[in-house]
Amino acid sequence: MDADDRFMWMALDLARQGRGRTSPNPMVGAVIVQGSEVVGSGYHQVAGGPHAEIIALKKAGEKAKGATLYVNLEPCSHHGRTGPCTEAIIKAGISRVVAAMQDPNPLVSGRGFARLTEAGIKVKEGVLEDKAFHLNEAFIKYITTGFPFISVKVAISLDGKIATAAGDSHWITGEKSRQFVHRLRDHSDAIVVGIETVLKDDPRLTARLEGGGGKDPLKVVVDSTARLPLDAQVINSSTTAHTVLAVTERAPQEKCRALREKGVEVLMLPAKDGRVDLTALIKNLAGRELVNVLVEGGGTLNYSLLDVSLVDKLFIFIAPLLIGGRESPTSFAGEGIKKIDQAWPVRDIELKQFDQDLLIIGYPVMEK
Repeated sequence: MDADDRFMWMALDLARQGRGRTSPNPMVGAVIVQGSEVVGSGYHQVAGGPHAEIIALKKAGEKAKGATLYVNLEPCSHHGRTGPCTEAIIKAGISRVVAAMQDPNPLVSGRGFARLTEAGIKVKEGVLEDKAFHLNEAFIKYITTGFPFISVKVAISLDGKIATAAGDSHWITGEKSRQFVHRLRDHSDAIVVGIETVLKDDPRLTARLEGGGGKDPLKVVVDSTARLPLDAQVINSSTTAHTVLAVTERAPQEKCRALREKGVEVLMLPAKDGRVDLTALIKNLAGRELVNVLVEGGGTLNYSLLDVSLVDKLFIFIAPLLIGGRESPTSFAGEGIKKIDQAWPVRDIELKQFDQDLLIIGYPVMEK
């Protein structure tokens, strides 16, 4: 591994420390190297806070002059919530910038590199670009399409069931798998479930990390007719996270009023085939600057999202259990396809193991 790769790995590792805290901004880490010595480093910790480059430059001080800056994303050259990083880099006397990838944000998109080059700074881009792209896949989807990045998480038995015919699903997977899910929640801006999941499981939808410190995402319940019980944990558990109930005009006004009195935001959306229009819901979440959305719904919600091409990533836990039953629900229900060649392929498969559970991570190909 050459020096550029080694220091870029450091920048990427730093960037990951901001996971779940920077939306709608990307995760960025920066390392400043003088000779072979790291003289400054930092990462973007929260939207509106100092950028990674600024933190690293402040730590490096005078040692930044003539040094190389490693950063996993092109430095910004525009005024946003903070000033442009390019001008701070130039002022500090950095002589070389090594970046993993160009910023896909139309406000930047090559302008940062151009400004640095114009100032006489040597620029090298593309170092560990694939790793940098993967790290900020949610931000890239959001900034280029205006839609959040949607991940669907399911837990199934070996025979593909998510619950028994009687509706029992506690617990299909083991403790280590469930802890991983809590980390997914901690990294997400919002978590979406259907009303059937709430009625059957009464989940809290909170991020309960070992040792504490988890960040609870916005809780969104898709409930066309406002069947959400007033005593449901999703609106009564101890959390600072807001709860949104997505309904249609079929929802009784009196029930909506009672839910609002409990602190629930009742979001009236258009209907599609008698149910909440999921595309309209996802657009609404995008308007709230929610970049990374986790779905923990049942088969109906999961398939409905897949059917309108709104699923970007899958987290499928497989537990060593056999449930059986014609009426036992599966992870993707709905109409289904008629021929195998109409199926959604899943690419870039990654496997993880948590005790006896297997986790399959992949990306469904939406274009048919």
